[in-house]
Amino acid sequence: MAPALLGFDHIHVYVRDRAAAEQWYAAVLGLERTPALVFWSAGGGPLTLQDASGTVHIALFERPHQPTRSTVALRVSGREFRAWRAHLKAVAGLSVTEEDHEASVSLYFHDPDGNPY
Repeated sequence: MAPALLGFDHIHVYVRDRAAAEQWYAAVLGLERTPALVFWSAGGGPLTLQDASGTVHIALFERPHQPTRSTVALRVSGREFRAWRAHLKAVAGLSVTEEDHEASVSLYFHDPDGNPY
């Protein structure tokens, strides 16, 4: 049985001009920089934006134009993260990689259609 999920953490959004995109998301959706994660945007990391309640997050990645493709990030607790790692690694044929981003630790995998999680 799959471990519990706490909700969606954020969606990766690929943009050509992160500064222009930040202005658009602020004006149109009311999203502002996530103060605790501003440091993460240096050196090509994501610029994370959130709504006023801190419950809706997107991560802006500056990249050359490419076909639209979003990465879905799911939120779990530390204990559940370990359970998910074991669960996903037990799925036959599923390739799972782990990466420490300093501000978070991620497990990466794709569904059968190539959609990234």
